[in-house]
Amino acid sequence: MKSISSIQNSLIKQITKLQEKSSERKKLQLFIIEGIREINLAVQGKYEFETFLICTSIYNGELPSLSEDIELIEISIEVYEKIAYRKSTEGIIAIAKWKNNTLSHLKLKTKKPLILVAEGIEKPGNLGALLRTADAADVDAVFLANPKCDLYNPNVIRSSIGCVFTNEIVVGSSEELIQYLKNNQFDIYTATLQNSNNYTLENYTGGSAIAVGSEAHGISEEWRTASRKNINIPMQGAIDSMNVSVSAAILIFEAKRQRNFK
Repeated sequence: MKSISSIQNSLIKQITKLQEKSSERKKLQLFIIEGIREINLAVQGKYEFETFLICTSIYNGELPSLSEDIELIEISIEVYEKIAYRKSTEGIIAIAKWKNNTLSHLKLKTKKPLILVAEGIEKPGNLGALLRTADAADVDAVFLANPKCDLYNPNVIRSSIGCVFTNEIVVGSSEELIQYLKNNQFDIYTATLQNSNNYTLENYTGGSAIAVGSEAHGISEEWRTASRKNINIPMQGAIDSMNVSVSAAILIFEAKRQRNFK
């Protein structure tokens, strides 16, 4: 097994860039995964790997079943501490390849799918929390419309606790995602205060897409116009909105309740 003990090593510098810069991740179509739980979820999600870096003085577990062309590298504690985004990830880090998250690769397994749409999400923590909600509700897909942060940001992976890898995810423009939903007879329900009904009054048992927007700007007019019905969650306190992942959870689980969690 090859070993690296210097933080000045070119691969270590590249990993640091992949952790810190969205442009680097996009250019190389690579990203970093830390921790054996997240790595195992990525394996189950059929992600491809380039390299595993293992700090053997910390990590003493088993490795996932890997293809023979994946490089294994032993790293020193100093190197691990340099590249680890989180210090509690058990001494194992992987370099993985981006998936093709376009509509052309979407695979829906049910006849009346439930899709969570998130438009213009800016904060990686919010995107991660939305993916965690989607996994908990076992939605059929998550559509990310015009996202402002990339799917493989380390904070997205961390805050989603690996649910980046467990969801069927499509990234695209609002225009193309709306067109797909209309072409496939989905009912779109858009969460907004404008011209909306109480969310409990709608029927989500058919093919449904529930769309939420960013906390800063809400959802766009494009989605409000495309929706079958605009919906709201009645507020009883002094404020008129909640964290986007909380709102999404309320709406999605109402849809699941109507479907008897099947």
